[in-house]
Amino acid sequence: MTEETRRGFAGLDTSRPNLARINDYFLGGKDNFAADRKAAEEILAIAPEVRAMARETQAFHVRALRYLVGEGITQFVNIGMGLPSRYNTHQIAQELDPGARTAYVSRDPVVLSHARALLALDARTTVVEGDVLHPAELLADARLRRVIDLDRPLAVVMLGVLQFTPDADDPFKRVAELRDRLPAGGHMVIAHAVLDSRPEAAQPIVDVYKRVLGREEDPSRTREQVLGFFEGLRLIEPGLVYLRQWRPDNPLAAHRPESVWMVGGVGRKEDG
Repeated sequence: MTEETRRGFAGLDTSRPNLARINDYFLGGKDNFAADRKAAEEILAIAPEVRAMARETQAFHVRALRYLVGEGITQFVNIGMGLPSRYNTHQIAQELDPGARTAYVSRDPVVLSHARALLALDARTTVVEGDVLHPAELLADARLRRVIDLDRPLAVVMLGVLQFTPDADDPFKRVAELRDRLPAGGHMVIAHAVLDSRPEAAQPIVDVYKRVLGREEDPSRTREQVLGFFEGLRLIEPGLVYLRQWRPDNPLAAHRPESVWMVGGVGRKEDG
């Protein structure tokens, strides 16, 4: 797809940076534009390791889904998904269990346009407009309900979305509401950037993302604060840890885990 064609895709505004396209740039993708690249390079100038963070988030995604399918979970709701990539939830899950079902959720028109064109290609996969801040509305969506059986265990996957949701939006309450709607045996998978190990970079990075988001609130959190999203769930071992520490395929990969300052965890709901 040419730059000119992509610029006109679905009439989307490409003059302003977009979170999903910035992340696409970090991952070496081609669905990004000059405004996205400029913002991404500002972030990389502050913290070059952000590229590695994007890759480690994908690797954590694969390992978490492998664990969940091994536990018998075959339904996934991916909230705040990014642009389609090599590591899409439904493809990972269906490689492990061909009957796996996935609902992708986003409010981002950029993501929705791409996802509907590229991902919702079979009866076990759908793309829904929604977000974590409106859990009742999301779970009532007819398209989601056609694919996901809310009476059976499922996993809600939120990778890097909550880190852009400030406390003013009451995300802890909304995540708790979503947790309460899960059946027994349901899981939540969360990855979230934390700046505990990079305090000197915190404010400059927050300032860039505040401009991208068009908001003044600081959405950043510490690991201890992120732990609050798992309230009411049993954290699966090894708990909420830096991504490289979460069940690595190779123990050597967990070297200097704090250098990739994203934490991740999987929580299980024990009762209905």
